[in-house]
Amino acid sequence: MSEQANATDLLSWYDRHARELPWRMAPARRQAGEWPDPYRVWLSEVMLQQTTVAAVKSYFERFTALWPSVNDLAAAPDAQVMGEWAGLGYYARARNLLKCARVVATDHGGIFPNSHAALISLPGIGPYTAAAISAIAFDHPEVVVDGNVERVMARLHAIQTPLPAAKPELTAEAAKLTPAMRPGDYAQAVMDLGATICTPKTPACGGCPWRVPCKARLGGIAADLPRKTPKKAKPTRLGIAYVARRSDGAWLLERRPDKGLLGGMLGWPGGEWGDAPLDAPPMSADWRALPEEARHTFTHFHLRLEIRVAEVSVEATPNAGAFLPPQQFRPSDLPTVMRKVFTLAQPALAGSDI
Repeated sequence: MSEQANATDLLSWYDRHARELPWRMAPARRQAGEWPDPYRVWLSEVMLQQTTVAAVKSYFERFTALWPSVNDLAAAPDAQVMGEWAGLGYYARARNLLKCARVVATDHGGIFPNSHAALISLPGIGPYTAAAISAIAFDHPEVVVDGNVERVMARLHAIQTPLPAAKPELTAEAAKLTPAMRPGDYAQAVMDLGATICTPKTPACGGCPWRVPCKARLGGIAADLPRKTPKKAKPTRLGIAYVARRSDGAWLLERRPDKGLLGGMLGWPGGEWGDAPLDAPPMSADWRALPEEARHTFTHFHLRLEIRVAEVSVEATPNAGAFLPPQQFRPSDLPTVMRKVFTLAQPALAGSDI
């Protein structure tokens, strides 16, 4: 085996060991002349941003069952799409998903453009996603670099510059290896290598097609790479969630503004989150504080929510939010933090039958 890493060795490994994923076309089918559906590639790449494959699978299968094409998704009601996305996190992705689908349907006749420049002009598609779609869906030799690829490159070349400062160097090394032939399969092969062999902890170097030229393995430092600049400690924000249920079973909910955290999602009314909980009840009621609090961690901070519950009459009039009939309320439509609140609040409200 050559002392230099090359795409051929990796592609041979990929042909035998490619992961079976619901959005992926098997390499044998690709080599037989079939082409992936750009819609499925795009949808999977958006869902996979900062989210694991395991978490995405069921969402992808549900979305493609409900909306088999980009035109179907473009025609879907916003609230339904946001509800189906609930729990996957990073909700700006869902808003941009709809915007992008509607631009493709309206301005491109329901056909995704195949150039990197055209793809990156679409809502919610940045440099990485444009490169991934261009390579995987259209077999263009784009350099696709995600966290798995960064880890593989850092180890293969024993790059000890810590992330994120190392990103340009890692991308340059990835570009040198990207082949003109089968670039889409190659992009997926490097990702698979990082996900299954060159894992963050205890890499399985014995099964790696690049084990011989890997400088980190030779130096005994594979498990130590890539190095990362220590992150600052996350601050903690405090807030209050108000959960009211009417005597007819309706729940008081509000849809958050499109911009900002949890934008466009349903949730329980409450004030701003900050250094102290803001007492801002959505209506006059006999609010009872629960002994438990809902805790959740976002990308940049920890959140602790006090929970206050109330049972109100059908004549009750809120000054924030609106009552949603029980037949229209699905806890699964709530983002994760709001589901945590519901799980704690539900037993405290008499007559709860959900």
